Amino acid sequence: MSEPLVIIGNYISPYVRKVLVCLELKGIDYRIDPIAPFVGDEEFSRLSPLRRVPVLRDGDFVLNDSTVICEYLQDRFPQPSLYPADPVMRAKARWLEEYADSYLGDVIIWRMFFQQGVRRFLFNEGSNDEVVRKAREEELPVALDYLESLVPVEGWLFGDLSIADISIASFFRNAAFVRYQIDDARWPKTAAFVSRVLQLAAFQKLAEYENRTIRTPLAQQREVLADMGAPLTETSCGNAAPRYGVMRLG
Repeated sequence: MSEPLVIIGNYISPYVRKVLVCLELKGIDYRIDPIAPFVGDEEFSRLSPLRRVPVLRDGDFVLNDSTVICEYLQDRFPQPSLYPADPVMRAKARWLEEYADSYLGDVIIWRMFFQQGVRRFLFNEGSNDEVVRKAREEELPVALDYLESLVPVEGWLFGDLSIADISIASFFRNAAFVRYQIDDARWPKTAAFVSRVLQLAAFQKLAEYENRTIRTPLAQQREVLADMGAPLTETSCGNAAPRYGVMRLG
């Protein structure tokens, strides 16, 4: 029997969440080293030259970047497929994954979640209130207007559930952590779509770990997750003091 795959990265990260949902939906055995952002040690720096999560380890093979990891999982474990079979639809799904990773990542993660959560709890820094205001009132509505023009009234973006649905919902899960809810009067299709995706069993399973993680001090998170039965690795790369990475998460 082959060894379980290993994912390095915290349950709270939308990029890690995207990979974990793919693993759950495909029924792939894995273990996780749920290190918080910015606390990776020198071994983490060796595995992730940009000091970003997630990192995948498949035996001796190490892979970085959530998009690359998800494509690798699809190639290695083709069923169930999380990418449309039609080349045009597949390209559109990959575009929306990139849109989520880049634009939603910049607005929701860096301008909202990082400002209101990470800076305070990891670095003891205050948030930039103007950055947060602009993100919530100006920049995120641009994304919601765009998504409202694309998402279906029912079901998924490309017929079957795909990486596009998973990616978009993963970021709005983090928006909820900083008390942002999609206005269902202004963007009814998008609000309903995100809710549908987040109700999937894979997202709900991970949400239990996420909810406990976000309420637990950093030093106690691994112990709490172990008590919950999370599939943890035996060792961890998260033993260093918080420090900024070479680049942002991705």
